[in-house]
Amino acid sequence: MDTSTHVHAIAEDLRAAADDANEEVVERIVRSTESSLHLRLLDALGEAALDLSETIPGGNVEVRLAGRDARFVFVPDAEATRPTIDDADEADRGTARLTLRMPERLKRRVESAADGEGVSTNAWLVDAVVRRLEHRPSRRSGRRVVGYARG
Repeated sequence: MDTSTHVHAIAEDLRAAADDANEEVVERIVRSTESSLHLRLLDALGEAALDLSETIPGGNVEVRLAGRDARFVFVPDAEATRPTIDDADEADRGTARLTLRMPERLKRRVESAADGEGVSTNAWLVDAVVRRLEHRPSRRSGRRVVGYARG
């Protein structure tokens, strides 16, 4: 939505309401309030986006600006867009088997985390791998190892 269209319409309404004696005063008012009208329209759009965000599950609505052009954009929550694989339809997805060895203590933690989220251990591990591949930079850069460590 181009806010300029609405500001110009308000200005034309003011000019139409003016008689010949007040024409100059109205023109000064129009020029001096143009920026304020744009900001007020953007404030109204921001409030509308907040109201919409409260009613739409799985994300929020943002107002994005390009010059005087404002757009509502739906931004899904990270949880809503996080890919997971359900064990029931694994056969239909062309899955591959992988043997994973880990310390028993870590295995118990993984199983506990999966139970806490109400998914299978396999689905939890697949989700963890996908998140790691999509959201973290590579830990290797040339011959150096980069990244985070716990002390």
